[in-house]
Amino acid sequence: MRTDLAVRSVPVFYSDAYVLAEHAFDTTRKARWVAQSLRDRPIAGIALETPTPLTEADVLACHDPEYVAAVRTGEPGSLASSNGFAWDGGLWDMVLASNGGAVAAALRALETGAVAGSLSSGLHHARRSTGAGFCTFNGLALAARRALDAGARSVLIVDLDAHCGGGTAQILADEPRVTTLDIAVVAFDRYRPSDPSSLDLVVDPAAYLPTLRRRLDALHSGAFDLVLYNAGMDPFERCFIGGLSGMTRDLLAERETTLFRWCRAHRLPVAFVLAGGYVNSGFTQSELVDLHRLTMSAAASRERS
Repeated sequence: MRTDLAVRSVPVFYSDAYVLAEHAFDTTRKARWVAQSLRDRPIAGIALETPTPLTEADVLACHDPEYVAAVRTGEPGSLASSNGFAWDGGLWDMVLASNGGAVAAALRALETGAVAGSLSSGLHHARRSTGAGFCTFNGLALAARRALDAGARSVLIVDLDAHCGGGTAQILADEPRVTTLDIAVVAFDRYRPSDPSSLDLVVDPAAYLPTLRRRLDALHSGAFDLVLYNAGMDPFERCFIGGLSGMTRDLLAERETTLFRWCRAHRLPVAFVLAGGYVNSGFTQSELVDLHRLTMSAAASRERS
């Protein structure tokens, strides 16, 4: 495991398999939007790479066989579509690819001691035996397990999606080597953590960044070998699923800078994924892409600082 933080490109994993499902929704399409934006308007220091998809055996490390088989075959239909999407044959290859990207980012960050990312989303609500909340397989849990298997002694998951990460909490409930910092702005998928300090529900935007800084400062950073960051943009005030009035673009940009600077200051490798963000009549696709680019800009800036 390398610990030097010399200037280098940030690998961001993506393939067109991330958008294979026929169901057209932000979770199944925005990876392509963001990837295209990086080709049209490159961010200095960000380099797209193609990940290796997970296998069925890989997924079984965190999910029950009956559920995995349902996602693969479409039967039973209620279980196969428990993520909230109508099942189709492209879903299986899509989620193997996008979760493979999350795992690849974690392993690359752990190996280099730096930053890596994936344009994956739809992860943290998925439970061991079912999907939920537009999430099929839980790439955060899968990435944490693989990182631990690869030699990480302890992993910190920072979940800044608008919604609580109840699926991750359920799958990793018995894993003492994983610590969670979860700051949500709506109560969807709220859970009872064994450590009550792991989850905050913030409904005042003025308290959001102070809560993040307080929570980060309270951590013993030296205890972690890897940070997994679920970078949700659905707290944005004009996002119709999860948006909180007063959560502006500037506030979210400062959030990204705050987290990556903290990781840099403590010499912690970090792997990020995209998480929530949903287009509507008052929030355009280009605006959503712009918010997700904030994460990659902050990641690249960390490597230049």
